[in-house]
Amino acid sequence: MDNRTEVREFLVSRRAKLRPEQAGLPAGTRRRVPGLRRSEVASLAGVSIEYYSKLERGTVAGVSPSVLNAVARALQLDDAERAHLFDLARAADGSGALMRPRRRTARQWSVRPSLQWALDAVTQGPAFVRNGRMDLLAANRLARAFYAEVYADPQRPANIARFTFLDEKAHRFYPEWDLAADICVAILRTEAGRDPHDKDLHDLVGELSTRSDEFRTRWGAHNVRHHGTGVKKYRHHVVGDLTLAYEGLEMAAEPGLTLTIYTAEPASPSEDALRLLASWAASQETDSDAQTVVRE
Repeated sequence: MDNRTEVREFLVSRRAKLRPEQAGLPAGTRRRVPGLRRSEVASLAGVSIEYYSKLERGTVAGVSPSVLNAVARALQLDDAERAHLFDLARAADGSGALMRPRRRTARQWSVRPSLQWALDAVTQGPAFVRNGRMDLLAANRLARAFYAEVYADPQRPANIARFTFLDEKAHRFYPEWDLAADICVAILRTEAGRDPHDKDLHDLVGELSTRSDEFRTRWGAHNVRHHGTGVKKYRHHVVGDLTLAYEGLEMAAEPGLTLTIYTAEPASPSEDALRLLASWAASQETDSDAQTVVRE
């Protein structure tokens, strides 16, 4: 991914989203561009129009943190957007590799026995480890059952983004599919800023951009987000509707990986559905074991 293009399109997209009245400026009636003008952003950031124009052309190598913070304030960036801008600047001046631990690809990574034991100790909800490309790298029994349709592709590792945009079953699994798709792309965009030289991520984005108009449109919006906690709705093909809270935890021992745990509100229909899912998962494993014995 070309860094100058990424910087330019990100800054332009953020400027276009910010209405003059949100920045305390008169809206006027003769605006030819959506959002703020370059000159207005420059004024709000306390830099010259020439300097800001240079930034918006993608020249951010060597830009001081104070200037980046000023631009972030002027554009009213949230925490995720601000971090993304700094990631792009680090990539531009080549310091990203020095400032961040090396990030591992799925092919280089294998689950430690102790990590799998920890996942298996979570018995009341799905628990899994993913990377920034949305690959499912490790999971407990409930997570494998919960994402059974994601795991169904025997040719490639389970990947939530590929499932979301290329598998029709995703539209049933995510009752709020548009929201799920927005979140998925924002996570990939964030990862692209953190690790711009990840070839596997480039290949995934290229595949999804080629095969999905929905993905391509969202990718072009340059939206990013921190995805740590919240509530989502699902419709599982076996147990039906679920409303689950989730907590995502960055793994200190595995830079770039996230441990996510889904839980249901106590005494809710979703908690009953998770119990039913656990029973179904156990029966699937029993059937699989029986088939293995027969073959042997």
